[in-house]
Amino acid sequence: MVGRKRVIAAAAAVAAAYALYPCVTLYRLGQAIRQGDAATLEALVDWDQLREGIKEDICDQIMEPPAQEAADSLPPFGASFVRGIAATAIDSAVTPRGLLSVTQRPMEGLARPHKEKQPRIVWAFFDGPMRFHADLTAPGTGVRTPIRIQLELQDGFWKVTRVWLPPELLEKANART
Repeated sequence: MVGRKRVIAAAAAVAAAYALYPCVTLYRLGQAIRQGDAATLEALVDWDQLREGIKEDICDQIMEPPAQEAADSLPPFGASFVRGIAATAIDSAVTPRGLLSVTQRPMEGLARPHKEKQPRIVWAFFDGPMRFHADLTAPGTGVRTPIRIQLELQDGFWKVTRVWLPPELLEKANART
């Protein structure tokens, strides 16, 4: 009977550690951003997958503009040209140093969050045994829609593989460029 209790306790400890591991990764990600630690960011994010996801989002916005903008949308050649430019810009900007550059200086029209107003997890859930999603607030931006982050278990480590930014945040960022 004592052996069975130890096995159950060990299994419960492993399950708890597994469930908490993505949250620890998110905490480490936040610490790396606050401390300007590019090396840790490099380790915690699958940058190639992240860039591909952002390119996909931008292509979706170019190819499927809102109904009121449909008449003013680009013809196919123009859209592919813009996609190529966007892909090049994303490849060069979406890096550990690029992320730190954006988070270390406030964007025009966006207040930098105070220490007591750091991003918080609004909702988090497993989307299968190897995928975890977290919705985070974006304090100081005036944006209510959360930022969704996807982590995947790769070689025993949770890594950020995708980020979905709210349209309002993208619009504010575009307004400054």
